[in-house]
Amino acid sequence: MTALRRELVVLGAVLVLLVALVLVGLGVGEIPLTPVQVAGALVGHGDTVSDFVIGQLRGPRVAGALFVGAALGAAGGIVQSVVRNPIASPDVIGITSGASASGLTAIVLFGASGGVLFGSVVVGAVLVSVVIAALSWRRGITGNRVVLVGIGVAAICLSITGWMLTAGTVQQAGTALLWLSGSLNAVDRTLVGILAVAVVVLLAAALAQSRRLTVLALGDEVAAALGLRPDRAKVLLLLTAVGLTAGAVATAGPVAFVALMAAPIARRLVGNGRVALGVVAAVGAVVTLASDLVAQFAIPGNALPVGVVTGVVGAPYLLWLLARGR
Repeated sequence: MTALRRELVVLGAVLVLLVALVLVGLGVGEIPLTPVQVAGALVGHGDTVSDFVIGQLRGPRVAGALFVGAALGAAGGIVQSVVRNPIASPDVIGITSGASASGLTAIVLFGASGGVLFGSVVVGAVLVSVVIAALSWRRGITGNRVVLVGIGVAAICLSITGWMLTAGTVQQAGTALLWLSGSLNAVDRTLVGILAVAVVVLLAAALAQSRRLTVLALGDEVAAALGLRPDRAKVLLLLTAVGLTAGAVATAGPVAFVALMAAPIARRLVGNGRVALGVVAAVGAVVTLASDLVAQFAIPGNALPVGVVTGVVGAPYLLWLLARGR
């Protein structure tokens, strides 16, 4: 089986699993819906109850999980490939922390929500990424420096987050803590619409640059010999990853470790060591949606933020990576 054919087969299998999870997510709840009712509502032929439940309650949440997971998965795959370090995900190197600190500042100081919050998170993510890149630059972007500088910048951003939590009112702190844990509870159709447009545009841009990722994996010297300008390519790819991360954080808060886990899982499924961004994005969506279903129904009567579940799975994986690395 050729590499491209295997990649397409894996992508198809992951998409089938994703469709199954979507049907479960739309059908399960206090008002159970049959697959026939779900399908009817999706094609515009549902009854009043199914239209309301899917259109207003479960649909935005499921769609939010899909696009948040796809954005984080693709962003993690890009960052890990560019930096050539398996722990260099947006969570670890400070991009997510910067976006979170900026969003929390906007919530506490200005009561931001919706599009204003979305824009604040994007600005924060971009500014933090510029700082990380500037401090890491030594005749180019290298993996170890980016990780170490990113951890330091993330610590500063966490300090800002703590300061904002103490500066706000009790009500603001409660809202902020739920958002910071990575929650899809407050996702609405407007936010999902903005995120969907951002993910489609940025993911298309990332797929158009996928050949550059493959060349960069060979090393900067080889990439330059093949006619690629490594530093310019890295900057463009990392900006795409920053945009994807910021969109996901603005929608659901910092959902932990999805960006870290999606790319390694996709690599093992594809089997050729190449970053297949389509598969990575699909895997990220599967991980997020499955985790959200667990968060909602694992403990009856006590729905958890999705970030709690992804953190429970992702933190041991990060420790395993650190333990086995040099």
